[in-house]
Amino acid sequence: MDRRKFLRNGFAVTAFTTPVTRWLTQPADAATVHRGGRQVGRADLNELWQAADEARLWDSRFGGGNWKTSSVTECLRLRAAPLLTGTYTEAIGKELFSATAELSRVVGWSAFDIGQHEAAQRHFIQALRLAPAAGDVQAGCYVLTTMALQTMLRGYPQQAADMAEGAYTRARTVAAPRVLAFAKLVEARAHGRADDAKAAGAALVTSENLLDSIRPGTPDPEWLAYFTHARLAADATEIHRDLGQPRAAFAWNAQADAMPSDRFTRAVGIRLAVLAGSHLQDNDLDQSLALGSRALDVLRTVSSTRAHGYLREFTASLEPWKNDRAVGEFIGRTRAELAVAVA
Repeated sequence: MDRRKFLRNGFAVTAFTTPVTRWLTQPADAATVHRGGRQVGRADLNELWQAADEARLWDSRFGGGNWKTSSVTECLRLRAAPLLTGTYTEAIGKELFSATAELSRVVGWSAFDIGQHEAAQRHFIQALRLAPAAGDVQAGCYVLTTMALQTMLRGYPQQAADMAEGAYTRARTVAAPRVLAFAKLVEARAHGRADDAKAAGAALVTSENLLDSIRPGTPDPEWLAYFTHARLAADATEIHRDLGQPRAAFAWNAQADAMPSDRFTRAVGIRLAVLAGSHLQDNDLDQSLALGSRALDVLRTVSSTRAHGYLREFTASLEPWKNDRAVGEFIGRTRAELAVAVA
């Protein structure tokens, strides 16, 4: 990858063009047996999957800047990477590449969450290359969908919608319903940011129907188990906030309340900030401030530049009421407490 395409610690949407095109045209490589260094076995794979599981949990609770992130990055560099040059069977090799792809995706997402956009892109691109080596189309679909989410949140909603739709279309005959539902949800979020209500609604309905189709015994990857109907509802709340439809946002939020705050701390805090914005759209300043205060209570414990950005965005939307005493107190509290959280 040409590093000149990147701004320092910045995001360059063009950097995704070539790796995305490659994956869309050839999402799986031929499996191979490898002979090299030490023998790779089941215990090695279990260690990598456990590291990825723990990283997702800590990221969700404490944000991408939590102290565990550095240990996962070291696991990727010092444990997973050397294993790729070891000796393994075809079956072990495929899972080894899948586990390493997920580790790289998790590290990339944590980097993005704390504003390290260049590092995030590098890890996502690496993960998208590892997935075909594993012959794992649905892992590639998940990675590409995550890349689409970053693209959307960095201000390129139309490109993000195309990426998510491409991930879905390429994987729809092989990926599990939950994986495809996640791709459609991110597509819906991107359309919402682009103010395309019709396209957002259609993608959201498809995502919900795919989740509804999951039955006991349906193949279902453990690494996406967090994506439930409650999580879909939380993101749908944001979609309708973006579309300027506060009543629809309130209805979806009622379904999202099932998300446990001790497990999904960052997601709950973000949803509260989004809901505060929806109440402001509905001209309910008091409720808006109450929810904004609750969001701050949650997110001040989370090391996440991305999550704090939602609060800062809400604070900026209070500008027309800046002379109101309660608004002034909230703005002052937000600035002070987020500054401490970042420090």
